Amino acid sequence: MTPLEVVQAFVNRINAHDVGGLVALMTEDHQFTDSLGQIGYGRETMRAGWIGYFAMVPDYRLMAEEWLSDGPVIVLLGTAGGTYSPDGSPNLTLAWKTPAACRAVVRDGLVAEWQVYADNEPIRQLVRDRA
Repeated sequence: MTPLEVVQAFVNRINAHDVGGLVALMTEDHQFTDSLGQIGYGRETMRAGWIGYFAMVPDYRLMAEEWLSDGPVIVLLGTAGGTYSPDGSPNLTLAWKTPAACRAVVRDGLVAEWQVYADNEPIRQLVRDRA
């Protein structure tokens, strides 16, 4: 697969909430950087991270509107959103959506780096309101 196809498959796995599929598309030394600059390292760290995130936002979606490719570096522009579900039950009053960009670096057919650029204040506010 080309780097673009690898990242598109990664996004498809995110939208399917397929943690096993996500991990299979990561390098062993995968690096995830969130919108606050916090970094998670390694497949197993990210397996736990995605499981927890999908539990908190069970309908999370990343909607790419534009793809930019420069060799192994892929950038997608679009929106991210879902429904904050602290108790696991859907409640549409807790839905959120925000503009988002993601940057990926592909190495040997796998995602080595995944960085999210998004203003996650909408979900942070929902979390604060429910605390």
